[in-house]
Formats: sequence, structure tokens, C-alpha cells
Amino acid sequence: MTSSIRQILAHPGSAHKDDFLACCVLLHHHPVSIVRREPTAEDLADPTIAVVDVGGEHAPERSNFDHHHFPKDDAPVCALSLVLQHFGLYEDARQYCDWLEPAEWLDCRGPVDTAKWMGADRKVMTQLISPIDITLLRRFAAETELTEANPIWHIMKMVGEDLVVFIETLRDRLAYIRDHAEIWTIEGAHGPFEVLFMPRTDPMPDEPSSGLPRYIAQSGKDESVIAMVYPDRRGSGYGLSRHRDSQRMDFTRVETCDDVHFAHARGFVAKTSAADPARLRELLAMAQVAE
Repeated sequence: MTSSIRQILAHPGSAHKDDFLACCVLLHHHPVSIVRREPTAEDLADPTIAVVDVGGEHAPERSNFDHHHFPKDDAPVCALSLVLQHFGLYEDARQYCDWLEPAEWLDCRGPVDTAKWMGADRKVMTQLISPIDITLLRRFAAETELTEANPIWHIMKMVGEDLVVFIETLRDRLAYIRDHAEIWTIEGAHGPFEVLFMPRTDPMPDEPSSGLPRYIAQSGKDESVIAMVYPDRRGSGYGLSRHRDSQRMDFTRVETCDDVHFAHARGFVAKTSAADPARLRELLAMAQVAE
């Protein structure tokens, strides 16, 4: 997209996640004002105005990103999809953002068909709506123009930044995990089990546990690995947690150990000051429970 985008234009009225997030991604790259009104022919012809989720045209060369004219039987795709495609982020987003495909379905097919596609009850779609979603979309919809003076503008810019940075850096993060992580096989009282161990590195990532579950899945170990061990960013020890909430691990079983300073009452996570791999293996073996 040209670097001379001077305005983002979105449709008026009610707002949805796809137009909101599409504007967020655009705002990250182009911190300009967002106007909410129907586009004119001049707007659609002007490549310096990014027209989002309205206008009946997908023409990225003119910064137009609408999907409503696509055939109804096409694979679900929304305004966010089109913007991500244009920035070369879509394929990684589909791979790493589990929420994206359901968001495409919701926008294109509605909650009933989306619930059927997900194999869920219709009411689940409303049960998962957050007050954060409601407030941000309602406040966004209430505006006719958002500029740097508006706090919603700043929140949207932050959302866009976090989303883009996550997509752009996760591939590197997974490569980093691949280069440093180990798969441990531990002989427990109830049989052998596997654990992903991420050692402490220098420098240490801001979020030491970030990307570990996805790395396990990509490694084909999603069923065999039942726990993860990673550096505690608040101390010199390690965090211990279940993978995919495996009920074969219960960290309350180690909460009385002198070197364990926290174990959640539901047993899914613990923190230890231990740093010796042999001691970490002992704690993991003690936390194992029968299937």
C-alpha cells in the first residue's frame, strides 16, 4: 500500500469486529484519522483514502477493501482478511491466530451457521462475547470521526500494533524455541510422559512461555507432551504448567515442597525457585497423576 494514505474511511452505523480490526491494522501502518460515512465515487477512486468494509469493491491498488460483493458461496473472507492479505500477513495470521477463521465465518455467515460449523450450540456464540467487545465496538460505532485526540483511536492503534507484531514475530519466536527447547521424557510412577523444557537464555524473551503450545503442536507432540517448563520472568526459577490442560498433571501435589512458592488451587500451574534440570524433573514426576 502506498505510504501516502491520508484517511481511513469505514461505514457508518453498527460496527463489527472485522471492520474494527481492519481499521486497527491500517492505523498501525498509517496513523491517520478514521471517518465513518458512506464513500463517494471520488473516495473510491482516491488511493490515498483507504475504504474499509464498504463501497462494493475490492481494489487494493486503490486502497479499497470491501468483501460484500463476493459470491455468497465463496469461502468466508472479511474486510480484515483483505487488509491482512494486502500487507502480506494473511497466511501467517490464518496459521497463528485461531480466532481469525471464526471471525470470518461470523461476519460472512452469521452466528447460526458459524455455530454449526464449529459444532457448538448457537448460544455459545453470545456466551463468548466480552464486555470489552461490546464497549469498543459501540464507542467506535458512535463516532463520525476518530482522530489522535480520541482515546478509542489510540486503543485501536495499540490493537493494530500488537496484532501485526504478533503475526510478524511469531515465526521467529517459533524458530527460537526450536533452537533452544528440549523434549524431556520422564519416568513417572504412572508411566513415562513427555514435557517441553525451555531453558533460560540470555537475553531472555519478555514472555518466556510465548509460542510454546504452538511449537508443540507444530512438532507433532500435541498428544504426547502433557506439561511445559519455562523460565519464570519474575524470578530465577521456572514456571510449570499443563499443556492443553492435561489432567495427568496436578501441581498441587508439589505445593508443600520448599522450593515451590506457588501452586494454583486447580493444579494447572506452579512456580518454583528450582533451576537444576534434575530437580525440575523430580517435581514433574511428583505432579503426575494416573489417567
